[in-house]
Amino acid sequence: MSAVRPRHACLWAAIALVVLPGLSAASPLISKSYSYFSIAGRTAEDLDSELSRRGPLTKSTGFRHPGATEIKFGGEITYLETDRRCSVGEVKVTLSTKIILPRWKNRSQASGSLGLIWDTLAADIKRHEERHAEIARTYARTLENSLHALPAAVNCTQMEKRVSETTRRIVDEHDKEQLRFDIVESKNFDARMMRLLKNRAGLTE
Repeated sequence: MSAVRPRHACLWAAIALVVLPGLSAASPLISKSYSYFSIAGRTAEDLDSELSRRGPLTKSTGFRHPGATEIKFGGEITYLETDRRCSVGEVKVTLSTKIILPRWKNRSQASGSLGLIWDTLAADIKRHEERHAEIARTYARTLENSLHALPAAVNCTQMEKRVSETTRRIVDEHDKEQLRFDIVESKNFDARMMRLLKNRAGLTE
């Protein structure tokens, strides 16, 4: 009988956006945290300027944004090696997301109209970033499932290559979906904000 020799390897990728420990299949270890940056101002123009000046700078765009989600995929994988074959053993996928949001220091002194605008905008920023985190969770599960499903290879060198190619493909698909989401959201921003403001003000179209 051929002996089974477990091997371990690290599997990781990191992505920043405008933002593998003992798990069963399709159960990546996922964590989410929040951080805030403060802005000040008395007018809508002040707030717009502060968001542009103090918002998180993302590597993917080179610009500052009113919010961001930092996403990090990582993990480990175990290979089961026999005399003739190498297969995937245990897959451990991790995903860490940190959502960065603005906090307006002068909100309590705002006029009713400016407060309404800010509350609407802040809620939309949070919804947008939460969706980025949700997309990442979906792809973390996809990654884990795909790695578990890889067929055995003739040796572990070939198996490691398959794992690397699969990981890169899924991370690339993740990046494209995040970008597609940002493009759609940007195109719909004005119409979405007008609709949200009307809803918050109790107006009908």
